[in-house]
Amino acid sequence: MHVFIWEKLTSFGKMLSLSFSLLLLSNLAAVILAADRFSRGDFPPGFVFGSGTSAYQVEGAADQEGRKPSIWDTFAHEGKVHGDNADITCDQYHKYKEDVQLMVDTGLEAYRFSISWSRLIPNGRGPVNPKGLQYYNNLINELISNGIQPHVTLHHNDLPQALEDEYGGWINRKIVKDFTTYANVCFKNFGDRVSHWTTVNEANVFVLAGYDGGYLPPQHCSSPFGFNCTRGNSSTEPYLAAHHILLAHASAAVLYKEKYQDKQHGFIGINLFAFWIVPLTNTTEDAIASQRAMDFMIGWYVNPLMYGDYPDVMKRNVGTRLPTFTNLESNQVKGSIDFLGVNYYLTVYVKDDSSKLEMELRNFDADMAVDITLAVTQKDMSSSEDKKHNVIHHWKIGQG
Repeated sequence: MHVFIWEKLTSFGKMLSLSFSLLLLSNLAAVILAADRFSRGDFPPGFVFGSGTSAYQVEGAADQEGRKPSIWDTFAHEGKVHGDNADITCDQYHKYKEDVQLMVDTGLEAYRFSISWSRLIPNGRGPVNPKGLQYYNNLINELISNGIQPHVTLHHNDLPQALEDEYGGWINRKIVKDFTTYANVCFKNFGDRVSHWTTVNEANVFVLAGYDGGYLPPQHCSSPFGFNCTRGNSSTEPYLAAHHILLAHASAAVLYKEKYQDKQHGFIGINLFAFWIVPLTNTTEDAIASQRAMDFMIGWYVNPLMYGDYPDVMKRNVGTRLPTFTNLESNQVKGSIDFLGVNYYLTVYVKDDSSKLEMELRNFDADMAVDITLAVTQKDMSSSEDKKHNVIHHWKIGQG
């Protein structure tokens, strides 16, 4: 039994972290309670049951057979995850056949995994690593031979460190060309067997955690926001990185649709971290704030993908810090998804805090101008510092 209390969160980053604490505490009980109530027959015939991982979480072999570091390798080896790293982890690189057999035994129908860009193209651009190519071909073939659909994610928070060092990664427009070239290698070599492509996993959270709060790689942030960063700008870089992700996604999607889709008959989309949002009170201010939070959290990506531009409220609140699309870019981004992947966790409650807009220096949280409230367990409330330490740790584990 869980005892719940309410806590107001003034940081979007803390809210994201707390959501994982709730999941870790409640999911086991939910599974046990529901196990005898549902069966496969309760779901439509076309419903696909699967599981997902990220490359850095499970592959291991971090420095073997040509792979070079990603930003997650650097982050972990700097001691940012309590001294842990994923140099070996589940060792799927060597044990993929055993892992696929476990999927078969579990009854999975699909496996969503990500490709390590720095394993396939170690320097982010240039020659393809034949050993990396062989590994992903082997994994895909093993899945298919066991009747499991491969669903591939191209970027799961693990940009090649070489590109971060060379030009700052996602905050530089050069990333669009390099990502498209990388995607082309994947489409060309795996697309005859892979029908489901996700360009970027949880694109909204990757940007906020990596370029605003700085508690995930590449750990960019600036004072007074974030967690002990030595570089970055929390007021501008999240919007810049998101803009380049949208352009890179659209570029890869255009390539896929023009060169590969007719032959390979696949689908391409992007994935977001999503919540349902409810006003904390029945006031008009909180109702408007809830829509504003939805526009910032979800519309930030979905509006350009559907309509070719950012939500009006973002343009008003962020001003010149929000990049703009050219007409050509707008047309490329608009309609560039065959599907939208949603990682849904929980409902949050929103209260208006328009006073944040009076701050001279603002980040995403201040631009959104809301306070977010959610349920936490009594266990998580031992002390504010312990709580912050624990939930950030759970968030890092969850993001792999």
